[in-house]
Amino acid sequence: MAEQETQTVERETQTVEQETQAAEQRAQELGQDAPVADQEARSTVRFPKGFFWGGATAANQFEGAWNVDGRGPSVDDHFLGGSVDTPREITIDIDPDCFYPNHDGIDFYHRYEEDIALFAEMGFTMFRMSISWSRIFPNGDDAEPNEAGLAFYDRVFDCLREHNIEPLVTLSHYEMPYSLVERYNGWESRELIAIFERYCATVFERYQDKVRYWITFNEINCGTSAMGALFETSMIRGYEGPASGVVVTPQQCYQALHHQFVASGRVVRLAHEKYPQFKVGNMDCFILSYPATCDPADVLANDLEMNRMNWYCSDVQVRGAYPFYAQRYWRENGIELDIQPGDLDDIAAGKVDFYTFSYYMSGTVGTHGVEQMQGNMAMGGKNPYLKSTDWGWQIDPTGLRVALNQIYARYEIPLMVVENGMGAFDTVEEDGSIHDTYRIDYLKQHVDAMAEAIADGVDLIGYTWWGPIDLVSAGTGEMRKRYGFIYVDKHDDGTGDYSRRRKDSFFAYQKIIKTNGAE
Repeated sequence: MAEQETQTVERETQTVEQETQAAEQRAQELGQDAPVADQEARSTVRFPKGFFWGGATAANQFEGAWNVDGRGPSVDDHFLGGSVDTPREITIDIDPDCFYPNHDGIDFYHRYEEDIALFAEMGFTMFRMSISWSRIFPNGDDAEPNEAGLAFYDRVFDCLREHNIEPLVTLSHYEMPYSLVERYNGWESRELIAIFERYCATVFERYQDKVRYWITFNEINCGTSAMGALFETSMIRGYEGPASGVVVTPQQCYQALHHQFVASGRVVRLAHEKYPQFKVGNMDCFILSYPATCDPADVLANDLEMNRMNWYCSDVQVRGAYPFYAQRYWRENGIELDIQPGDLDDIAAGKVDFYTFSYYMSGTVGTHGVEQMQGNMAMGGKNPYLKSTDWGWQIDPTGLRVALNQIYARYEIPLMVVENGMGAFDTVEEDGSIHDTYRIDYLKQHVDAMAEAIADGVDLIGYTWWGPIDLVSAGTGEMRKRYGFIYVDKHDDGTGDYSRRRKDSFFAYQKIIKTNGAE
């Protein structure tokens, strides 16, 4: 009996070894780290070699220096601060008696060397950032670019390279020169296609030896909503008042998106034709939703919402054509797109190389009166199985794995999670320490979810936490809604010395990166 058991164990051991060797050979062929058969090893080798770890920011939320060295006013420079209960206000003119939190951001413009050194200390191998369009072309379409603005990004990219950090650069991240709003109402006008194309051509040529990874538009799918008209397509010409009061029609939203699709297509094609070293991606705000019940009507309602919110834009940018369900949606919502000759060719020629997305929350969709989430920019119905952040965003790590699987099954191109994080209140202790265990727990749970998605077979190549350093919230304009691993001494009334200090989460992320996600 004992001999039979020994033989059985030997056979099982041989089988495991054979499976491991086969997996290792397969991984070597793919140029990836080998998956492993035993659970203990799997817990230490979960992310592929060369996986990008880092953080993500936006120029308008952290650079500051809004009118320094020739920079022109951007859309965000006209936004006052708000809160989770009070929407931000928009002013047509800059009022010297009002506080505009984006004007100073966290002063990365003057402190970039210190901040990048802190990122390097954490172990970043990628840093997602955006270029401020109005720092390059103050009015959007100036005859010549602003050399001081171009030189600033030269210094930033050089500093990143010195620390072996790969820049991932977003060309348009919730901002544009306010002059383009005044003259064209943002992306509602077709004129912006050529203007944007020229801006991109300028920075491509300038930084061709310093940047390899690009994203055209940040969270482009938010342009399907009224809030997106404020941030993503900037259709607020002549508007003054609360951000929640911006009103646009579906026709305006989807025509503006069409202009962006054409612009993105042209820019991607330019990159592929002239700069073969470039890789260009899209970027969506992925708001995963579940049917509120198992009623087939809820399942169908959720499928339609997923099409509208999450798939419409990426189907165009990844597949190079409008999806099959677009025609019915346009018809039922009174949308008649002005599609000019050559537009669809431009879209088809501009398919992106990789897919990137933000993931913060999930919601529910139903037909039986679903209670909606409360909080700024919170989308979807409440889920009784999930907890929420202080700003009402439901925390769903498992949903990240679901999202990764859904996206990869649909497109089968490399993916990056380029925004993920939680805004929270932080307390600075008497000794200066910040014990943000809630942020560490959130981080680890989402890293675990990504590891599981990779084990599922998803080609995930990078992760950049949103706001590795505290910055101005886009939705509320607050500083107290803190995301960072690095605390910045700036407050909602504008006070503070802007000094930086490491939170406990700084060291937790440092360890995750050092072990490539094993710990």
